[in-house]
Amino acid sequence: MRRITRIATVGIASAALALSATACGGKKSSDAPSSDGSAKAAASAAIAYDIGGRGDQSFNDAAFAGLEKAKKDLKVGGKEAEPTDGEGEADKVQRLTELARSGNNPVIGVGFSYAPAIKKVAAKYPNTTFGIIDDTSVTGPNIANLVFNEEQGSYLAGVAAAKASKSGTVGFIGGVEVPLIKKFEAGFAQGVKDTNPNAKVLSKYLSQPPNFEGFSKPDLGKAAAQGQLDAGADVIYAAAGLAGSGAIEAASAKGAWAIGVDSDQYNQAGLSKYKEHILTSVTKDVSDSVFNLIKSVKDGKPETGEIRYGLDKDGVGLADSNPKFKEMTDVIAAVDKAKADIIAKKITVKTTP
Repeated sequence: MRRITRIATVGIASAALALSATACGGKKSSDAPSSDGSAKAAASAAIAYDIGGRGDQSFNDAAFAGLEKAKKDLKVGGKEAEPTDGEGEADKVQRLTELARSGNNPVIGVGFSYAPAIKKVAAKYPNTTFGIIDDTSVTGPNIANLVFNEEQGSYLAGVAAAKASKSGTVGFIGGVEVPLIKKFEAGFAQGVKDTNPNAKVLSKYLSQPPNFEGFSKPDLGKAAAQGQLDAGADVIYAAAGLAGSGAIEAASAKGAWAIGVDSDQYNQAGLSKYKEHILTSVTKDVSDSVFNLIKSVKDGKPETGEIRYGLDKDGVGLADSNPKFKEMTDVIAAVDKAKADIIAKKITVKTTP
């Protein structure tokens, strides 16, 4: 099967799957630290999940796929830690500290919300590599910033949405109104307008910081999508983590198209009943970024600093798992042209709406 971009994904049956380990009230690693308090390199890698946790069919599940690949291919142990509802920075500090103290290396925070905690904990464990996904604000000699050009993949989604829409109205749903999600909105809206200047883009955010429920409440995504569908939208793109599954459900019930995010959501088992209405997904190769960081530590050459994944490295893109999408040859051609133009720098994609 040809793919417009590559990304390893793992189907999770439902968001209620049993979690293999938690911190701040979770399972401790069995890997003991060395006598000087430093972690043993890649004997066991750890990931601390973002809001929504494993089973979100999206961002966290992509990180889990990278850990699973590392366990299989690199023969390393793997530890997982889940967030708790309404947690604060102290909870994240405790979680990361426990993972590092237990001998895991690297320790990866899935999401920008881990930045303040990683800044504190990384300084106390200089021999442990810390990875953070979607953030460049915190830096250090043992910190790897795994970031993506989300706006580029979203631009391609905008092109596809504009070409596939029959009503000329499409919708964007952001989980929480933060700069990262604004990149998704900006790229999507630009792609739509560059393809069809007369198209209408409806935008809605589910929550505002410090309320991050917009990443974890499917009912919020469902309600927002229903509102956009009632307003005439026939393609809905949601960048909202677990809440995005509600938007996909609403689009499916209406017979409209949904565009997934982060993982190839057409192939997520927990969304299988809606898959025929998932046109495509904007993928971020979170899986490979996690795997590559773990491998670098195991090889004794840990990655540090900013490590960026864009269209030029297939770090972002569109999935074409849905056979109906692949049959839309005009859409595929438009997406392929846009991708080539972005890589050739003929198109500069905005990062703010």
